[in-house]
Parts: sequence; C-alpha cells; structure tokens
Amino acid sequence: MKLVRYGPVGREKPGLVDGHGEIRDLSGVVDDVGGEALCAAGLARLSAISAASLPKIDGNPRLGPPVAGTRNFVCIGLNYADHAAETGAAIPKEPIIFLKSLSALCGPTDGIVIPAGSRKTDWEAELAIVIGSKASGVEERDALNHIAGYAVCNDVSEREWQNERGGSWDKGKGFDHFGPLGPWLVTRDAVPNAQNLDIFLDVDGARMQSGNTATMIFKIPQLVAYVSRCITLYPGDIISTGTPPGVGAGRKPEPVFLKAGQTVRLGVRGLGEQVHRTLAR
Repeated sequence: MKLVRYGPVGREKPGLVDGHGEIRDLSGVVDDVGGEALCAAGLARLSAISAASLPKIDGNPRLGPPVAGTRNFVCIGLNYADHAAETGAAIPKEPIIFLKSLSALCGPTDGIVIPAGSRKTDWEAELAIVIGSKASGVEERDALNHIAGYAVCNDVSEREWQNERGGSWDKGKGFDHFGPLGPWLVTRDAVPNAQNLDIFLDVDGARMQSGNTATMIFKIPQLVAYVSRCITLYPGDIISTGTPPGVGAGRKPEPVFLKAGQTVRLGVRGLGEQVHRTLAR
C-alpha cells in the first residue's frame, strides 16, 4: 500500500495510490497519515478498503511529506563504508545519530532552498524508515514490528555549517527544506526486502550516487533498536538510514556543490522518485 498526503503546504489531506497510479482521497476514513493510522491495526483497516470506493483526485496535486505528526526526524551518519571512505572518515563502531529540524521536512517535488551565503550545499539520497508504533528500548528481534513502512529521503546538507562552523552536525543538516520525504509511504508488507534496494541520485541528468541498502554498516533492525535506546520513537517518526557514496563533498578531483537553478532527481527502487529544483533564498 502506498500512502500519500496531497495538497497545499500545511493543508495536506491523506490519500492512497491505487493500482493505476491514481490518488484516492482518504480524508473520509482517517484524519491524516499519522498516529494510530500507522499502527498495525490501523494499516490493516486501510488495506481492507477497496481503492475504487474512494474518491479519485484529478490532476497532479502537490505531494507533501507522506507522514504527519512527526516528533523526531532522526538521521544516521556514515552508515555506508564506501561513503565514510570518500569523506575520509573512519568506519563507525556504533551508529552516528543526529537530528534534523522538523522545519526541514518538505514534499518530494518542493524546491530545495539553498541557504543565503551557502557555498557547500550537498545531496544525500537515503532510505527512510517510518515508525508505526511507540518504540522505547526495543530488541532487534522485535524492531521490524515497530515499522509502518519506508520512504525516499534526501538528507540535504550544508557542509560548511556541518563541519567548519563549530560542533554539531545538526547546524548543517536542519535548514528549511533540507529533508524532502516521499513521494509516498510504502507500507512494510509491500517491501519484501528493504535491505536490498537500489538507491540513485542525479544532478542535472548526471548520475552522482548509485548504491544499494544491502551495503549498510548497521542494518535496519539494528538502527531501530539502537535509536530507541536513546530516543523514544512515536508513530510518524523518521529514521533516515544513511547515504551511499557519491556525495558532492566526496567528488574527485574537486568537490561539487549545488547552486540555484539545478535539478536534483533521486529515488529508491520500489519507493518512488523525487525531483527538485534548487532555489536561492
């Protein structure tokens, strides 16, 4: 099942994507794609509904982030060995955790806003986990039961603010529009093996990133269990699981960064694609 949120910023409505790729309105069934709608029972109720019985949405409405009510937007750093190598970092012994601000969340076709004065805005295509039920100190063997589904995420990063402006990665990771999510939330039952999904990212048609979730250092159950030891996770919370190699900061012979007027396209196999224009603030 593919769940979406469509409509203007701040006024998104819940929907699902039917077998023909059409958006069907869920607002008569649930208030939003969040909270109890994301638990196992809530998702079972939605999957039992005939898509054809729901109103069809005409045209091509804007899509927002496919999940509502997010409390924690958690990201994992350096979770692919080859990405760690391209940045000159050691392979971590435990997951590196940082947080994005909730104002970073935006839709899968919204513009990526380059901060004023930025010289090093970069891209990171990632698989995101969406939490479906409260998770606190869970064991790895139970971790998957707390996942509602998966989505595409771009962990946009300003490297100067991340690495050269004092401590804390959060500063370079949390600018507005630095966390595009979607186009949809694909429920866990519709993803046979989230640990074997191809990831790509293009800038102006040139392939920059190409990887597979199979090469993560810390796998999905490990990440959910580890993060839940540090932070209580709630329905709608997001864990973005790290990026494969090919980021701008790691390009040779010289780093390459985004500038206004470019097109960024990225995707994860089976989870859809994002397309963004980069915008000057």
